[in-house]
Amino acid sequence: MQVDEKADALEQLYRDRYRTFRDVLAGIVGSHDVAREVVQEAFARALRELRRFRGEGSLEAWVWKIAVNVALKERRRRLPEQELATEPVADASPSDPVVRDAVLALPPRRRLVIFLRYFADLSYREIAEIVGVSEGTVAATLSQAHQELAMRLEREAVRP
Repeated sequence: MQVDEKADALEQLYRDRYRTFRDVLAGIVGSHDVAREVVQEAFARALRELRRFRGEGSLEAWVWKIAVNVALKERRRRLPEQELATEPVADASPSDPVVRDAVLALPPRRRLVIFLRYFADLSYREIAEIVGVSEGTVAATLSQAHQELAMRLEREAVRP
């Protein structure tokens, strides 16, 4: 793929998936306003570094990796004492408050993998590329997250 073709594909990705990027990244940085800035920065970096994209994975996964890194850096800069955003963010979390709270209580990597799988709708392969782990680790992380969510939700249902 030539640089012009990559740039066109990147622009189309931005047009088609901006809202998904914003909503998932808002779950990392804790705010849609900050997430908008993160998405802008991530796509600007992707455009500047487009020659580095070799086409070994999908363009979307490559941009997600950049975007997640920008979001994590921004979160550390803004919220150095917190693991991930603790406040629920509209559209980046489940609408049911009990489910939302259970997802937000997950450890950071599990939460990120849940967001990338179910909110960004990425494949195990793409998530593995973004997070820097094997597909088997993605599967194991999702399994652990599902188990933890099931336990939390079961406990919530039992409470009076």
